[in-house]
Amino acid sequence: MAPKSKISRTRNIGIVAHIDAGKTTVSERILFYTGKSYKMGEVHDGEAVMDWMPQEQERGITITSAVTTCTWKNTEIHIIDTPGHVDFTIEVERSLRVLDGAVVVFCAVGGVEPQSETVWHQADKYGVPKIAFINKMDRTGADFFHVVHMMHARFRSTPVPIQIPVGSEDTFRGAIDLINRKLLIWDESSQGAEYTTSEIPEEFAEAAAHEREKMIEILADGDDDLAEKYLAGEELSAVQISAALRKATIALKIVPVLCGAALRNKGIQPLLDAVINYLPSPEDIPPVKGINPKTKQEEIRHSSDKDPLAALAFKIMLDEGRKLTYLRIYSGQISANDEVYNIGKKKKEKIARLLRMHANKRERIDKASAGELVAVLGLKETTTGDTLCDEAHPIMLEQMEFYEPVISQAIEAKTPADQEKLAQALVKLTDEDPTLRVKYEDETAQTVISGMGELHLEIIVDRLQREFNARVNVGRPRVVYRETIQKQVEIESVFEKELGEKKHYGQVRIALAPRKRGEGNEIISQLTEAIIPAEYHEAIEEGIREAMMSGVLNSYPVINVSVRLIGGGYRDGESSAQGYKIAAATAFRDGCQAADPVMLEPIMTVDIITPSEFMGDVIGDINARRGEIQAINPKGPVSEIKAKVPLKAMFGYSTDLRSATQGRAVFSMIFEEYNKA
Repeated sequence: MAPKSKISRTRNIGIVAHIDAGKTTVSERILFYTGKSYKMGEVHDGEAVMDWMPQEQERGITITSAVTTCTWKNTEIHIIDTPGHVDFTIEVERSLRVLDGAVVVFCAVGGVEPQSETVWHQADKYGVPKIAFINKMDRTGADFFHVVHMMHARFRSTPVPIQIPVGSEDTFRGAIDLINRKLLIWDESSQGAEYTTSEIPEEFAEAAAHEREKMIEILADGDDDLAEKYLAGEELSAVQISAALRKATIALKIVPVLCGAALRNKGIQPLLDAVINYLPSPEDIPPVKGINPKTKQEEIRHSSDKDPLAALAFKIMLDEGRKLTYLRIYSGQISANDEVYNIGKKKKEKIARLLRMHANKRERIDKASAGELVAVLGLKETTTGDTLCDEAHPIMLEQMEFYEPVISQAIEAKTPADQEKLAQALVKLTDEDPTLRVKYEDETAQTVISGMGELHLEIIVDRLQREFNARVNVGRPRVVYRETIQKQVEIESVFEKELGEKKHYGQVRIALAPRKRGEGNEIISQLTEAIIPAEYHEAIEEGIREAMMSGVLNSYPVINVSVRLIGGGYRDGESSAQGYKIAAATAFRDGCQAADPVMLEPIMTVDIITPSEFMGDVIGDINARRGEIQAINPKGPVSEIKAKVPLKAMFGYSTDLRSATQGRAVFSMIFEEYNKA
C-alpha cells in the first residue's frame, strides 16, 4: 500500500461537553498517553495542562479553547479543548467552525445535559461528525445504556455503541470491544498506560453478541454492500465493520459510542483509535466554500497544498502582551515572513512567526499547510472570523455568527493611572472576545462592558485586574434591553443648516414597519437617481444605521424594524452627504417616536435539574420570577424543568437555587429572545 499523505494522517478534533462531564480530564489523559505530558494534570488539583489561565485553575472550568498537537499511531491530532459553560458558548461555536470532528463527552450519571444538547446542535449546524465517550463509568449511579437511550431520544443521529462496559460504578473494570470481540482490562499499576486484551468471558458473551448484532444491523441499514453480506449470513470481518462505521460517521448518520473512566485512566487508548479510525481527515470533508469578492461568485478550495491559500482566523489571544492569532488553514500553505491578504480589512499582513501550540507551550515551525491549526505572530489588523488568502486569488469564507450580549456592568478605574491601563486592556480583550462589547457613557462618565452572562463579566473583570494590573470598581450587573416599534408610520425630515460657511441640505422620506421578533432590522431602498443622486444613498443608510444604535425611549439599540427609503428632495449645490445623513437619522428617530415605541427585555431559556423532592419549591420560585414553565421531564430521582424567564429576574439565581435545594440542583441558561418588558 502506498504511504498515506500527511494530510490524510491529520485529525482536527474538538473535545466538547457539558460542564463537569470530565472533558478536560479526557484531554489530559490523551496528552499523557500520546507522550506530550510527562505528568498527569488533575483538574481538581488545579494543574491541568489544557487549563492554563489562573482563573481556570482556580475555578476548575475551561474558559478559552487551548489548541494542542499530539501524535498517536503515526497520525497527527490537533485537539481543541473547549469550555462547557454556557457563558462561553462563543468559544465552542468558534472551535466547531474550524474542526473536522468532535469527541462529545457525556457523564454516565448525568447523561444528556442541557449544555451537551446545545453543543450537539452546534456541531450539527456545522456538519461536524461526532464520537461519543461516556465518561465516569466508575461513579455511583453510572448507567451506560440509559445515556445511549437519552441520546436516541434527544438527537437526530443514531448512537451506535462499539463497546459495552464491564461492570459499572465501583465494579467498573474495563470494556468489551464489539468490533474485534475482545475484553479490554486496564492495568492500574502503569496508570492505565497498558491494558490486556483477552477473550470475552462466558458471563458477558450473550450481551456482547446481542449488542454486536444490533451494531451490524444499524450499519447494514445504510450500507448496501454490508447488507448483502449480512443477509447472506456471511461472517463480517473487523476491517469491513470499521470501514462501514467510518463511512456512516463521516456521513453524519451515526455516532460511535465508547465508554471509560478518564480519572481512573480507563478507556482512553480505544478512544484515540476511534478518533483515527472513524473521524475524518481534512481530505474527507467537503471542500470549503467562499465568495470571490471580485466576481461575487461562489468558489471552492480543496484541502490541498496545491490550491491557493485560504485560512480562517478563529481565535485571538494575548500572550505576554503580543497578539497571537490562531488560524485554520483550509488550502495552500504559509511560511514565516510570508505576506498574506486580509480580505475583510482589505489589508496586507506579514507573518512574523509560525507556532505549533501545546496548551501554553509552543514550538516554532517554518511552514504550515492545508488541514493544520497553527498560531501566528505578527498579524496586527486581523480579528476573529477574518479570512486570510492569496491576493491574486481572493476568497471570503463565510463569516462566523456571534451572539448579542445580554448583560452589562459599569466599571471605572480607581485612579487616573489605572484609567490608561483599563482603556488599553479593553481594546485587547475585545479583539480576543467578539461577544464582549465596550461602550463609554458620556453622562455618567462610566465605561460599560456587556457580555453573555454573570460569569463571563466576572472573568473579564478578574483578567483586567490580574493580567493588566488595571484596578477597577465594578457596578452591579444590569440587563441589556432593546427597543422596537408597534405601528407602521411614514415620516419626512428636512435638514437645512449652514455649517462652516457651507449650506447643507438633505430631505428624506421613510416608512417604518415592525417586524416579527428575532427577524432583525432591514433597510430597503426604493430611491431612484431622479429623487436623490446615487452618491448620497450610502450616507442615508449610514444615518439610519447609526440612529438604530440608540432608541428614543432609553437609548437602547432598536431591533426588528423594517425601514423603506421612499422619497426625498435634492437641491443642486446645497445637498450634501452630511445633510442627508442627519435628515435620515432625524426621520428615523421621529418615526420611532410616532410608531408606539416599546421596551424589550431578554428572555432566557432556563434548564434546571433538581431532585424531585424540591420540584414544587423550584417551580414556585420560577413563577415568582415571572417565568413560564415550558416542560417538566422526570429523569428517575431528578426532574428537568425547562422554563422561559426574564433575565432581570435571574440575577443571583444560583445562590437562591442552592439554598432552596440544599445545593443539589444545577441550572444553565441561554438567551432565547427579546420580548416586551
